[in-house]
Amino acid sequence: MLHLIPAPLHRQLYRLADGVRKRWWIISRPRRTSVVVLAFDDHGQVLLVRHSYGVRVWTAPGGGMGEQEDPALAAAREFREELSCELSGLTLLEARELEISGSRDTVHLFAARLNGTPRPDMREIVAAGLFDPEHLPADCSRLVPSQVALAVAALETGALKS
Repeated sequence: MLHLIPAPLHRQLYRLADGVRKRWWIISRPRRTSVVVLAFDDHGQVLLVRHSYGVRVWTAPGGGMGEQEDPALAAAREFREELSCELSGLTLLEARELEISGSRDTVHLFAARLNGTPRPDMREIVAAGLFDPEHLPADCSRLVPSQVALAVAALETGALKS
């Protein structure tokens, strides 16, 4: 049903909702679970995205999990919803507790291979780019370099599923 909202209005609503959500998290300090996916193409480049809301930096795609949702299924679902692209070899690298905008979040970090061409939904995700892991953009999230390093190490040791 949300696809019926024109994309420019949808982006404005995301920005408004994100501001309200972050203020609420500071007050309520919720516990959340989420997924992050570092997807690599056949040349070893990593996919990063820009959201239509929040701080406009390059970051890894991902999102929140539903209650009782399996982390791997949530990762694949979020990636598909935001980028209309499938993944192969989805591998859990770590699950770590982080504080994000006031919420206490268990983040499940996955690495995978791109299985297709990512196309931003132009609602939540407004840009997607492939980057050399050794030359990440200067304006990326503070978490991205360490996440990419962990994923690259998994690739190099063969820990990433085929």
